[in-house]
Amino acid sequence: MTCTGSCLCGAVTIEFAEAPTETGACHCSMCRKWSGGVYLALSVPAGKATFGGEENIALYPSSDWAERAFCKTCGANLFYRLTAPGPHQGDMFVCFGTLDDPSGVTLTEESFIDEKPEGYAFAGDTKKLTGAELIAQFEAGG
Repeated sequence: MTCTGSCLCGAVTIEFAEAPTETGACHCSMCRKWSGGVYLALSVPAGKATFGGEENIALYPSSDWAERAFCKTCGANLFYRLTAPGPHQGDMFVCFGTLDDPSGVTLTEESFIDEKPEGYAFAGDTKKLTGAELIAQFEAGG
């Protein structure tokens, strides 16, 4: 089953090798500033998504170990990609909002829970990781 997505204007399209079933929420200050709120993302291993309209993708190196992408035409955020050498280099966290049909995707995890503002909470039971726990997980190759 094909799963697709796009930016706001359609200049960038995405085709996923496998339909995502889970999304995670990041509460870190960078993701909040970048997304305008909590960042809902689909974890996509390197090489498991294909982009159309790549000439319309702008990249911003947001840290020493990752970059963020957006559409040059409409400005819609697209993904966050790990650039640091290691087992997760190239893995992406694609914006949940890019999905053409988000049916069947469940919120399962919240990261940087220690940076989450007090003003909101999600319903349901999710795995919760502090920033240090998430970074340790990546460093361990998990």
